[in-house]
Amino acid sequence: MELSERLQKIPPYLFVELDRLKNEKIKQGVEVIDLGIGDPDLPTPSEIVEVAKKALEKASNHRYPSNVGSIVYRKACVNYFKRRFGVTFDPEIEVLALIGSKEGIAHFPLAFINPEDIVLCPDPAYPVYHLGTIFTDGIPYYVPLTWENEFLPDLGSIPENIFRKTKILWLNYPNNPTTATASKEFFKEVIKLAKKYDFIIAHDAAYVEIYFEDPPLSIFEVNGAKEVAIEFHSLSKTFCMTGWRIGFAVGNSFLISALAKVKSNIDSGVFTAIQEAGTYALENLENLTTSIKNTLKKRRDLVVEELKKLGFEFKVPKATFYIWVKVPKNYSSQEFCKKLLDEKAIVVTPGVGFGKYGEGYFRIALTVEEKKLKEAIQRLSTLKL
Repeated sequence: MELSERLQKIPPYLFVELDRLKNEKIKQGVEVIDLGIGDPDLPTPSEIVEVAKKALEKASNHRYPSNVGSIVYRKACVNYFKRRFGVTFDPEIEVLALIGSKEGIAHFPLAFINPEDIVLCPDPAYPVYHLGTIFTDGIPYYVPLTWENEFLPDLGSIPENIFRKTKILWLNYPNNPTTATASKEFFKEVIKLAKKYDFIIAHDAAYVEIYFEDPPLSIFEVNGAKEVAIEFHSLSKTFCMTGWRIGFAVGNSFLISALAKVKSNIDSGVFTAIQEAGTYALENLENLTTSIKNTLKKRRDLVVEELKKLGFEFKVPKATFYIWVKVPKNYSSQEFCKKLLDEKAIVVTPGVGFGKYGEGYFRIALTVEEKKLKEAIQRLSTLKL
């Protein structure tokens, strides 16, 4: 038996050695502080759980769900969008329920990419953008996100012949792993290019509700976006619901219908009971998320202050629950992360794991309680470099 050529194109897992060291430490009885996982440690708000419990008891919810999502859930998505961004969508044709945004992002290229088509993928980035491209036999063209450019893609550096072959441009703001946010001026520039070269903008907005200063933007707050864009939203980070697997896509009706067609041949939709919980969450977002954001802000402020004292270089995150930090001189990102785990039992993510241009950085996830963050900082302060 032999793996498909597509699967053989998937790069090897970079964190095998770090995982081995982590498990070895745990077996030795060492308390490992894991700041590598982007999975909220806070529980899903109890009100959402109660709604789900009641929904589970409804016999009508035990059958196949609507593949595109219940109209009640889709209307909740639309109402949220109107409240938050001032943009109106048609719940019948411009919204699609997803089994978490990752699923939608991975499947979206199947609707539009033919072999040899180019997909512009940011680097460093969430791996699913380029992996979804590889699974369609498309060609990922990596666009660097650099410190000097505020971790926005330098669109002017992309050759015209590449733009002419481009089918999709992936964006992600607020950004994982760099924590950067995007302005209206940036989105305007991107929309102008998409119209000029006839490509799709696919925007992953999974962290749009995890912010500490001004609310981040939706691309649809910019005129013309509906002509060229689709945006992916997730309830995972917003409501600490990563295990529930629910999200949604909004945007151009043709793009939504194309993704719906792919999904109708692959999955059977989101469990309706989960959609009921998601509906409640979106309808009560403002009340349910204040405590979550306040907790994450306290963690951010604590770690930012201590990292500055220790002399680390980074941009203070305005959104997400990550901190993207420059690796100390004379270390690669993997070398530094391995040293930190081996000597201080702290797990952080090497930047190179997010792509070539992530080299020179490491990512801290603020997904442990404040007490453990303080302990991690204390250990870090004693690390000999």
